[in-house]
Amino acid sequence: MKKMTRQEKYRYIEQALPGELELLEEKVSKSLWRQSYHIQPPTGLLNDPNGFSYYNGAYHLFYQWFPFGAEHGMKYWFHTTSKDLANWEEVGIGIKPGDVYDSHGAYSGSAVVKDHRLHLMYTGNARDASWVRHTSQCMAVMDEKGSIVKIDKPVIPEIPPGYTDHFRDPKIWEVNGEYFCVIGAQRNNKTGCTVLYQSKDLIDWEFKGEVVTDLDEFGYMWECPDYFEMDGKGILLFSPQGLEPEKERYQNIYQSGYLLGKPLDMETLSFKHQPFQELDKGFDFYAQQTTETPDGRRILVGWMGLPDLEYPTDKEGWAHCLTLPRQISIKDEKVIQRPVPELALLRKEEKNVNIKIDNETKQLEELHGKAYELFCEIKDLKAERVGIEFRANNSEKTVLSYDSVNNEIILDRSLSGQPLEKKNGCIRRCSFKAEELKIHMFVDVSSVEIFINDGEEVFTSRIFPSEDSEAIRFFSQNGSATFRALKWYY
Repeated sequence: MKKMTRQEKYRYIEQALPGELELLEEKVSKSLWRQSYHIQPPTGLLNDPNGFSYYNGAYHLFYQWFPFGAEHGMKYWFHTTSKDLANWEEVGIGIKPGDVYDSHGAYSGSAVVKDHRLHLMYTGNARDASWVRHTSQCMAVMDEKGSIVKIDKPVIPEIPPGYTDHFRDPKIWEVNGEYFCVIGAQRNNKTGCTVLYQSKDLIDWEFKGEVVTDLDEFGYMWECPDYFEMDGKGILLFSPQGLEPEKERYQNIYQSGYLLGKPLDMETLSFKHQPFQELDKGFDFYAQQTTETPDGRRILVGWMGLPDLEYPTDKEGWAHCLTLPRQISIKDEKVIQRPVPELALLRKEEKNVNIKIDNETKQLEELHGKAYELFCEIKDLKAERVGIEFRANNSEKTVLSYDSVNNEIILDRSLSGQPLEKKNGCIRRCSFKAEELKIHMFVDVSSVEIFINDGEEVFTSRIFPSEDSEAIRFFSQNGSATFRALKWYY
């Protein structure tokens, strides 16, 4: 696939050639891997979720959008809304780049409600004639009619001393009428961190300093920070770049995870925390963002993709999607993620199966499909290995298995269909010990999200199988197990 030039990447949508977008839309419409129920771009590239919020009776979720193709380039905010976290509607472009401070892109950010309006804070990306980057933190405001107007000057125009121009992704929240904001940063010594600002009005921001953690040298950049508190704990989510693999950990090109500890001390900025833990053990998860629902739940959405990797849909004029919304909780000093219960609204026809499998693989004709929800309990586990093959045909399959000898959950997409980049590998695994397994899977045309034992572990991955790869099989090796499965078509 021919790489875009800088001039092609950094065009505004108004600069499209006659018929260019129409041809791209037609090309995308012919893709075999368009999703059935995930948020995906109409054309071009989707990346970070932005501005996730509840405002004026609806959820609002924006995402980074480059309309012209599957490469990173001039970024817009694309706006989607939902009344129920399950069914999403496209609104269209939310924030357009093109002013002095975001001349080369409206980059990632977040939202908070103030004075009956939704305030959207984002990183403005500008380049000078020598192509030197200049970043600032900008603000736009959406009213109850959905009209979005940008404030004409950045609210944080400068980068404080000690940090490079990799200074982005503001995440804002409110406490007792005061507003706080964490920003992902890179120190001058090329190590990653996050910094804190405070404001009374969302316009004038005071730099409070760097959040003090135990991770002085932990990657070269921390992207997409998000801080919140629940159950008396403080949680800092972020996506560090530059970590080296350690056994089963840090296997993706870039990581996403969290620090869990005592609430952040707003005076000293000290954050006493446990070791960094990854949020997702799959192949394609990054740049997560959370919001709080009207009933007090904390909900997370991530980008189902990664930067600097090619995907099979790139040549079809589009790339990536967002994960389904996940409800966050804390259990045994660990962040637990479960699919939000509202997703049950998507369920259509139900099938259920109860079967004992003894050292064999069983394909059940009543269970198959390309887009569905599957809940499977595996009990009476007396086998060395058990699992599920899905999106399968005679030559393709994606395999989730549990190795009871080595106490591991394993996701294998080496035979999933169109190959993905070798640098990310084909197998993900994590240590896990269980007498019984509950596997909750959301399979779409080109993705899978898997929740193990009520969200103790999560695997998120893109897969690109053939159209006829619809089989679902259960298996056990060197022993037996009982499988009880419920499946809903979407």
